[in-house]
Amino acid sequence: MTDSAPARTPTRVDAIAEGWVATLAQLDPEVAIYAGVPGPVETFADYSPEGVAELAQAARAALGELEAAEAEDAVDRVTIADLSSELRLHLELDEAGWTERDLNVIASPAQSIREILDLLPTGSESDWHTIAVKLGNVPGALEGYAATLREGIRLGRTPARRQVERVLEQARQNSAAEGFFGDFTASAALAEGELSAALRSDLRRGGETAAAAYGAFADFLEHELAPAATETDAVGRELYTLHSRRFLGATIDLDETYEWGIEELARMVEEQTRTADLILPGASVEEAIAHLERDPARKLHGREALRQWMQQLSDTAVDELSRTHFDIPEPVRRLECMIAPTAGGAIYYTGPTDDFSRPGRMWWSIPEGVDEFDTWREATTVYHEGVPGHHLQIGQAVYNRAQLNSWRRLLAGTSGHAEGWALYAERLMEELGYLDDPADRLGMLDGQRMRAARVVLDIGVHLGKIHPETGAVWTSDDAFRFLHRHVNMNDGFIDFEVHRYLGWPGQAPSYKVGQRIWEQLRAETRTREGASYSDKSFHKRALDLGGVGLDTLRGALLGS
Repeated sequence: MTDSAPARTPTRVDAIAEGWVATLAQLDPEVAIYAGVPGPVETFADYSPEGVAELAQAARAALGELEAAEAEDAVDRVTIADLSSELRLHLELDEAGWTERDLNVIASPAQSIREILDLLPTGSESDWHTIAVKLGNVPGALEGYAATLREGIRLGRTPARRQVERVLEQARQNSAAEGFFGDFTASAALAEGELSAALRSDLRRGGETAAAAYGAFADFLEHELAPAATETDAVGRELYTLHSRRFLGATIDLDETYEWGIEELARMVEEQTRTADLILPGASVEEAIAHLERDPARKLHGREALRQWMQQLSDTAVDELSRTHFDIPEPVRRLECMIAPTAGGAIYYTGPTDDFSRPGRMWWSIPEGVDEFDTWREATTVYHEGVPGHHLQIGQAVYNRAQLNSWRRLLAGTSGHAEGWALYAERLMEELGYLDDPADRLGMLDGQRMRAARVVLDIGVHLGKIHPETGAVWTSDDAFRFLHRHVNMNDGFIDFEVHRYLGWPGQAPSYKVGQRIWEQLRAETRTREGASYSDKSFHKRALDLGGVGLDTLRGALLGS
């Protein structure tokens, strides 16, 4: 796809979806910043009980409009199915009391209020002025959030103590004079010229105000929320079912999926074992990994070396795949590899703005003190985050503006659709020969094994299933030991990951379960189409839909 498809005349359903995007951008400026659409970027969402109620009321109104609308074509039918499902689920989670206990170590307002600053432009004095104003609004955002969590205390709906204690640590770090806000404002600069003294002063005050707000929030967590927090990490079947739907956009049999996860994990272990033997005959997986970690030819030294290697590998994949296996639009061929300003250890992707003025970016958040990197571990990560993974998937949806409304292009979709596609893309690159080096393939399998282990761990803990190795009911402590056996990472990584799973139920399995569904859809489509089937056509039809839930994807591709 090198040229945009013919423009489609917008319908009533498109207007409702566009209206919902505009409403979200007004009520949650994070949406406006992420998607690059108009909104009050200097402010934050209202996280107070009143703000939560206002968002629920808006969702209820949009759902009513959709239910009364008539689909004019197949595009409308997908929009109605997917947006209606998302709005209903939002209301179900709200009614189940999730908002009042929504605090975790990775993806709650405690993090997003700070992290959204990473996406703000910094090229001009005007940009930095916006940042200074936004920093001054951090206290109101955190105070509103604390008010909602206080309502949870009153209603007996509180997060787990483990989550509160870890978020408390994060808040204390943000409040420190030498923490993020001080560093961020002190390093403010322009590509050309100097910031005015007045603006530097505003930025310094804004940073101090934001840091102090996180200090006050930490006090609230320590003295009010922690004493009321639950000792139970598991959320139970009712809430877990809602979150599974939220992250997959599909309803699955959780008990069958748990058993499949156990089998899939065993398959990954066996495949890793065979691959390890190719690297070092007779070696175990652990011995093969140790051998690779001693290989200087597979080492990168320094963060800039890592960034340059990422960019070169990404550029090569984009160039070669655009000529052979995918039709990649010109704007989507630009992908920037970045070192994140934070040190949390995550690797992630942020999509382009609607006009591609900010390109898609893959980010490495490197922990303090880490300055050496293994290429064999990360080659598959570049394909996962870039092309043909997240960047191709999300960038193509953004590019397809002639057919898709803003909600479909910029906001729709689920973790199961996105992360499932990215894991599917890893295996696809193996099929295409890009992971023929057994070391690179072992790196891919290392990640795939971790994702399979997460299916078992996440469902097992939150639903109180029987542990496949101990024969007893899962406990949170089992989770740390189980992941340690199946992930070749340091204790700090494992500790963070398990806390993530415990506080973000249903998200971790969505990667591997999403991959399973993508692979099932390709197999079913190949069977239906027979000799006329092609992967290239299947991928284009699927990605042209934009982000959708996996049940919607199945219906659109298979009519079921």
